[in-house]
Amino acid sequence: MPVQEYTVLENQTMMKRRQKLAICLWLLAVGSWAQTDIWRTDSLQEVVVTGTGTQHLLKDAPVQTEVITAKMLKNYGGRSIEDILSGLTASFAFSEDDMGSQMQLNGLGNNYILVLIDGKRIHGDVGGQNDLSLIDPQNIEKIEIVKGASSALYGSDAIAGVVNIITKKHNEGLLIENSTRGASYGDLRQHNGLGIAIGKVKSYTNFQLQHSDGWQNTAMEDPRQTEFLIEDSRNMTVNRYTNWQVSERLTYEPVKGLELYAEGSTYWKRIYRPSGKYPADMKFYDLEYRNQSLATGGIWKWNKTDQLTLDVNWDRHAYYYYYTAEWAMGDGLDQQGNFTTYYPYFRDDEVLQSDQRRTMAHLKGIFSLPYNNRLSGGLEWRYDYLEAPMRVDGGVARDNTEAAYVQDEFSYVFNPKLSANITAGLRLNHNEQFGFRLTPKVSGMLSLGNDFRLRVTWSQGFKTPTPKEQHYRYVKYMNGTYLYIGNENLTPQTSNYYAVSGEYNWQGLNLTVTGYLNNVDNMITLVTIPNTQAPAEYIVTYDPRKTRQYQNLESAKTKGVDVSVRYRLNRDWMLGGSYSYLDTDAKQYDTTHDRLVDVIIDGTAHHKASWYATWNHAFSEKYNMGIGLYGRMSSKRYYQIDGDGKGYQIWRISTNHEFPVSKKWLFRVEAGIDNIFDYVDRAYHGLHLGTTTPGRTIYGTLTVRFAQGKKLKFSSNDKFNSKTSNNEEN
Repeated sequence: MPVQEYTVLENQTMMKRRQKLAICLWLLAVGSWAQTDIWRTDSLQEVVVTGTGTQHLLKDAPVQTEVITAKMLKNYGGRSIEDILSGLTASFAFSEDDMGSQMQLNGLGNNYILVLIDGKRIHGDVGGQNDLSLIDPQNIEKIEIVKGASSALYGSDAIAGVVNIITKKHNEGLLIENSTRGASYGDLRQHNGLGIAIGKVKSYTNFQLQHSDGWQNTAMEDPRQTEFLIEDSRNMTVNRYTNWQVSERLTYEPVKGLELYAEGSTYWKRIYRPSGKYPADMKFYDLEYRNQSLATGGIWKWNKTDQLTLDVNWDRHAYYYYYTAEWAMGDGLDQQGNFTTYYPYFRDDEVLQSDQRRTMAHLKGIFSLPYNNRLSGGLEWRYDYLEAPMRVDGGVARDNTEAAYVQDEFSYVFNPKLSANITAGLRLNHNEQFGFRLTPKVSGMLSLGNDFRLRVTWSQGFKTPTPKEQHYRYVKYMNGTYLYIGNENLTPQTSNYYAVSGEYNWQGLNLTVTGYLNNVDNMITLVTIPNTQAPAEYIVTYDPRKTRQYQNLESAKTKGVDVSVRYRLNRDWMLGGSYSYLDTDAKQYDTTHDRLVDVIIDGTAHHKASWYATWNHAFSEKYNMGIGLYGRMSSKRYYQIDGDGKGYQIWRISTNHEFPVSKKWLFRVEAGIDNIFDYVDRAYHGLHLGTTTPGRTIYGTLTVRFAQGKKLKFSSNDKFNSKTSNNEEN
């Protein structure tokens, strides 16, 4: 038997053994559920806001909301938001590369997932991906996830769902914190925070730094795309990179109930790309990103239920080539085969590729009405600006959108054992290119006592093409030239989302089952087209191996079932997991053969699951300990080109140790092993991977935190003293 075939069979055998081990551990956990009668799950008392834009206890939220709590985050010890989401919920999948995090939620990708930080949109789109390294995992309080179209409340980009990152609130008089995380492959994560509260003014400054030496899972290039066998390629699975971010938030409370704020951040990232000796791995430039953001606004609460908020923000994301060697290119050929325009670049030249800027204003009010009604509504304005001298004809593209929305929540209690809630919303969108569009949403919840809740949702989504999808073009050099081009003839996308969810709570057990169907019309996706259908000047200039263009599909459906279970065995033990089944059906009209053809939605997998068992115990007032065992798996991921991603299964163990030295000082140590069984996907470079993990990884984190009092105040000689509190950080 050839060595390569033997290796494949050996890997398949090991995979089956690991799957059997996972099933045994899972059955053991399930079998223990009926043995103990303990109190209800703590997380049901979480207050959530994302589903309706108003506050509800998680168990009473009329829109199905999944929460990753502070305790789950602490136990897991994730290195990044990608690590956290993929490890703690089965609905997400990621494919990280130089251009960012290719995220997918229930079959739909980045462009359909709205990522918020404290209710505000994250900005960092690079080539269609969100740069999620903008989010500091050490400053996350919890994560709220609402699946399905939420355009009625949040507008564009919310067809697949919403991920709201809730950051920690720092109300101490003086807070100083440092967290340093080190791991295999030169992975370093640094977090520093400084919080000061003086009278009516609060300030919090956050610094984060991330670095990785990168890794290479294989030195083999895909032999189908190279002229000869390459076994010593320098192409990395994940390139070496460094990024840092500094952010500041100031708040001022002039009178009770009114809080004003101003915040800003600056971010820098460099991706270092080694250059080899073959055309397939030659690199002439590194990648560099620079982000800036500014925001201001306020919230006015004149009673416990009614409030008015105003947010105005500006964001910029710029993307550069930083040349590491001399390079020359042209933008066309004359009849003699010579470049019509010649661009020479030299070492240390920095050339702008795209500069994306977004300005938004949002006014929102929440009002309590008679007869158990709560009304919320708002106005939004958004302006998008794209400058890309080398990638957009004319160099600049713009887009402008306005919207008004209203939502009513009606609750009625029939008796102590039966209550209902109906939430209905409507949004009117106006885009300067595509005109007006209404998007409604209706959700209903029926509660049968405290044990069972039934939720149903119907919502429509609406998303206009982005300036990049319409006008942008770029070239990817990887075993040949890949040309990606925009399409000015794109039409807006619409969707109808249907979901039915049942939730059961009983003595510490929380079980949720959700079935959903998402019909997306005119879905925009990259499609491989014949070179003859691309503009002739592009083909002459780039001579691409393949050309891919953004196009509208005739129809696309994603449907599936999500299952989530959590069980608190006692005060120390918590068991849980989630499973996601997904099926997709997408069709495109083939003009060449005058027929509809099936199209794969890139990155979809039919089966994904995650599971965990955690144990936390306070041995004394001076020492707390936690241990967690985690696992996640995915079946094969399907793609239109460059092969499919293999199925995988990964296990992780984490420990955390807290030492509250005093009421002011806290020391925390985390240590663990990710990918215990050392699984690595060694598919040839140029093909899709099921996961980019480098294999077994050992990590450790040290956190030191000093917190003094609730507030500081100025004394008569302008030096501030601490006003101590009995409610110190524990």
